[in-house]
Amino acid sequence: MTVLLDRPVPAPVRPRRAAGTRTAARDPFIDLLRVAGMALVVLQHWTIPVLAYDGVRLTTGNALSTPGVWVVTWLSQVMPLVFFAGGAANAIGFGRSVQPPQQWVAVRLRRLAWPLLPLAAVWIPLPHVLLTLGVPAQPLEVGAKLTGQLLWFLAVYLIAVTVTPYALRLHERYGLRVPAALAAGAVLTDVARFTTGFEALGYLNIVFVWLAVHQLGFFYAQGRMSGLTGRWALTIGGFGAAALLVAFGPYPGSMIGLPGAEVSNMAPPTLAMLAVAAGQIGLATLLRTWLLRLPTGRLLDWAGPRIMTVYLWHMPALFAVTGVVVVLLGIDTPRPGGAFWLAGWPLWFGLLCLVMWPLLKVFARFETPPALPYGKGGWGATLGAAGLVGGGVLTLTAGGFAPGGGPFLAVLALLGGLLMTAPRSRA
Repeated sequence: MTVLLDRPVPAPVRPRRAAGTRTAARDPFIDLLRVAGMALVVLQHWTIPVLAYDGVRLTTGNALSTPGVWVVTWLSQVMPLVFFAGGAANAIGFGRSVQPPQQWVAVRLRRLAWPLLPLAAVWIPLPHVLLTLGVPAQPLEVGAKLTGQLLWFLAVYLIAVTVTPYALRLHERYGLRVPAALAAGAVLTDVARFTTGFEALGYLNIVFVWLAVHQLGFFYAQGRMSGLTGRWALTIGGFGAAALLVAFGPYPGSMIGLPGAEVSNMAPPTLAMLAVAAGQIGLATLLRTWLLRLPTGRLLDWAGPRIMTVYLWHMPALFAVTGVVVVLLGIDTPRPGGAFWLAGWPLWFGLLCLVMWPLLKVFARFETPPALPYGKGGWGATLGAAGLVGGGVLTLTAGGFAPGGGPFLAVLALLGGLLMTAPRSRA
């Protein structure tokens, strides 16, 4: 049996259910990818900053800027695996759902938007309060902006969730041709971007690259990624293509954006990122059997309901520790990889965990929106809600929570989207 065999898929009895989709409540491999992916995101964000404060400005460098270290990002940049796991989870969840498609989307919009409200409730007034207490403006602005910028993932994932019912129909009908067409779109986008020099064209790849990765998750959900030969081909082909693109194309080696780099493979995503994504997915599925033997059940049970809280609040925890250690006490982070850096890292990480723990205790309850008897809303209301929530998240991604009108407009959009998914009176 080969992986990703582009065979015709029988038409499902219900148009919402992907043929062959797994219907088990949870898939431990997918749960492990999601939790491990977010854990690596947090670990990387807490580890790589190179911070210094001169009494006026907080400068932020990146430990992965060290020559030759960029190769680590081919494994440490785990957003491809998070999108892949999200695609599989959405296919599995949609396949077993008895809700109308638009209601399924509306419920997930609420789950994405609801945890953002306490983040906004804290961060909209916080910069103003801290400024009145004498906190330096520039470091505060850095923290407020970066807290919002990391929400880009939610903005893109919201697109993937919204199109899942349509994407599954395309998957049922066309199979492998769908991610192939998206990959072709990524190729054309990069060609147009680099030949014309019009950088804004590259942002089309937010759709082409991340939806292609999300679409590959549907194949796993159908049990069509079990062939050993195909998984090896995906691994070698993906990483091999990435190596060729970096060696002979206009792409940098790092899969995260680095200070001073002319091109980023991440913002916007490039064809090289898609190639690394294919390699990561192949490698992860090759290791699936071994990963499932690890005693991670209790860890996943604990971490699963808190994963969004960790993602949203790990950067505020970093800024709290930075504010005390770097800004207030004047202790710059040591040279990455040096003896002082290695000796101080456990203390740094311990302080971050100490700050993160009460944030988890307080805000994890907002992972699940209130249980409400959803009415039968139409696609118009659902798509309108998606547009408002997406607009709010994009506003925060662009400007963060820096003082100004942007955060207020973003919250209004989020609230509007939530209201449009609220229960309707039953006739």
